[in-house]
Amino acid sequence: MKQLVNHLLEQKTGQDMEQALSELLTASELLEMTKRLQILALLEQGVPQRQIAEQVGVGIATVTRGASVLKRRSQKE
Repeated sequence: MKQLVNHLLEQKTGQDMEQALSELLTASELLEMTKRLQILALLEQGVPQRQIAEQVGVGIATVTRGASVLKRRSQKE
């Protein structure tokens, strides 16, 4: 994981970051990452989990996983 983080931090521009990510991940993997970021944003806005699942086009388990991530974050603060 550290090697990945360091590689991404070495990128100078947003375009460089996009290229690095597209070289490392498949189109499907990039789409899934984008959906997970959408899920986190919607959860932070207070959107109900079932609505998020329908809106983003994922299963409720994926949304619940995102909710767990946010819960752990808030416990660290």
